[in-house]
Amino acid sequence: MPIHDLSNKIVLITGIGCIGEGWGNGTTMATLFARQGAVIFGCDINLEAANKAAEQIRRDPEVVGHYSRKSDSGSNVVDVLQQSTDVTKSDHCKAFFDACMTKHGRIDILINNVGRSEPGGPAEMTEEVWDYQTNVNLKSVYLMCHLVLPVMEAQESGGCVLNVGSIAGLRYIGKPQVAYAATKAAIVQFTKVTAVIYAQRTGGKVRLNTVIPGLMATPLVSVLADKYYGGDQEGFRKVRDAQVPTGRMGTAWDVAHAALYLCSDEASYVTGQELIVDGGITDSTGRL
Repeated sequence: MPIHDLSNKIVLITGIGCIGEGWGNGTTMATLFARQGAVIFGCDINLEAANKAAEQIRRDPEVVGHYSRKSDSGSNVVDVLQQSTDVTKSDHCKAFFDACMTKHGRIDILINNVGRSEPGGPAEMTEEVWDYQTNVNLKSVYLMCHLVLPVMEAQESGGCVLNVGSIAGLRYIGKPQVAYAATKAAIVQFTKVTAVIYAQRTGGKVRLNTVIPGLMATPLVSVLADKYYGGDQEGFRKVRDAQVPTGRMGTAWDVAHAALYLCSDEASYVTGQELIVDGGITDSTGRL
């Protein structure tokens, strides 16, 4: 069996779309998992972005090659829920979950990939922004786990949950984003506690881990440059590159490969852990 084989695994992923052109974390993880044989069921608050990601995955040469070797058209390799899905709302999460269960009857991997950063410290940030940050970054994880974990526990094969954190939850990285940092830190502890609960309940059949990206060169950087650096795209990218000991930002593929390991059978004894993908920035005093 090839390493990190995900043949016929059903992957439920939130935030599958990408802001702008290029490879965001959601699209890239879904593509890499599909290359390994997984069947993807995704959603996004931006339906156009979700459909674009699905088409990108279907046309990916390595995905096409995987299915051609199996004499399979691969037409069912990816589906996205055909409605704007706000995973801060329980009814949207339930519709997403129900659609996947109706089509596939099981969920093997859940990837909680949504997130949003807004500037401000406690004194500057409004209560409305704080609440929305908490809902997007943390409540969404709870809502999806609330629905999916009972299914994984009941399945003979169990399942795996991957939550996407951020190094902002581990250290200050130069941007005043207190709600984002606090909620991303909370994801780590949510994952640890839940992982222990389900390790005891299922004998390790259900696992939860967190992948923690550092500063990544994804299309989201342009949005962050507008929020935190006055729209100076080139200047913001140079600052981010300089913050990292390797001298450059990582890519969404770096995150996706770490995610693939954590969700594969090769990581069957790994639960409640964080895999940091950051070029060494959290181990450095860094440039702020």
